[in-house]
Amino acid sequence: MKKIITLSLSLFILLSCSSEHKKSIKKETFELTKKMLSTTKFDYVHLEKLQNELNLFGKIVADNNNMVEIYPVVGGNVTKVFVELGDYVKKGQLLATIRSTEVASFEKELEDAKNDVLVAKNNYKVAKDLFDGKLSTESSLIEAKSNLDKSLSQLHRIKETYKIYHIKDGATFEVRAPISGFIIQKKINQDMLLRNDKSDNIFDLAEINDVWALANVNESDINQVKLGIDATVNTLSYSDKKFSGKVDKIFNVIDPETKAMKIRIKLKNPGYLLKPEMRATIKLSYKEDEKMLCLPSKAVIFDKSKNFVLVYKSKKKIETRQVDVFRQVGDFTYINSGLKNGEKVITQNQLLIYDSLND
Repeated sequence: MKKIITLSLSLFILLSCSSEHKKSIKKETFELTKKMLSTTKFDYVHLEKLQNELNLFGKIVADNNNMVEIYPVVGGNVTKVFVELGDYVKKGQLLATIRSTEVASFEKELEDAKNDVLVAKNNYKVAKDLFDGKLSTESSLIEAKSNLDKSLSQLHRIKETYKIYHIKDGATFEVRAPISGFIIQKKINQDMLLRNDKSDNIFDLAEINDVWALANVNESDINQVKLGIDATVNTLSYSDKKFSGKVDKIFNVIDPETKAMKIRIKLKNPGYLLKPEMRATIKLSYKEDEKMLCLPSKAVIFDKSKNFVLVYKSKKKIETRQVDVFRQVGDFTYINSGLKNGEKVITQNQLLIYDSLND
């Protein structure tokens, strides 16, 4: 009987010790290790003006200030086209040649002007010799000098025409690039016959170091758009890239077909990634007058249909705090309740820590 009592007492003590050990394990608090702490990042909750976004659709176009339309100065037969749509050309580069009867008439004018200068020079020389020998009046010398000046002026005019029109021997007119840029439109082919009265441009040439994004703004959103607000542009071709700019023009006219107003965003175009006529989505970011508590969006953990944030007090004291999210705008989230201004929150390793605290 004594042995049974002793055995029961020992078993009770053993169970009690085991229970106390379990309680001590449960009471053990979570603590960030040095290694985990070294890779963990933090940020502070702060008051900031409420940011808003407006999503628009539009397209990329060339900057009109850096674009030229090239017209045929003469009619005739297109003998050669040296460029294709999309080619990059340098200023002065030969684009096409046109053989033209109009150019042939310019050549005749040039020859006639050169002959007129020779005749006028001879006449002036004779008049001067006669005047020096007292065999002619001064008025004859002045008239000869006037005729020489007129012929020289006419020759100079025709030579300038040659330079402007890039006329070469053989009745050939050269179409050359007036600026460096890309061929964004081409309406000319070899052996095409151009009419003298053709008024359509044959090339469009544009520099696209800078481009424009044109976006349509619905009437209901017009009051939210201001000059200078930030804009982020995305395209289907480069969905992982963001192109940043600012609204630099508001077209204060409603398009009767789309019932929308256009705005323009000027963009840098490194590597010529943005091409004219690309479709684009434009996100405008602007700030409202109201201030709210703000923190990085990556600090917010969504679990069980609720939003949580880990508030850091110390490596042994980390609180899991439920928050009421008002709005998420890009990398920042605005909070209605659940946090105080100046509280420190975890922005990296938060999921690992959250799982450890809430298992």
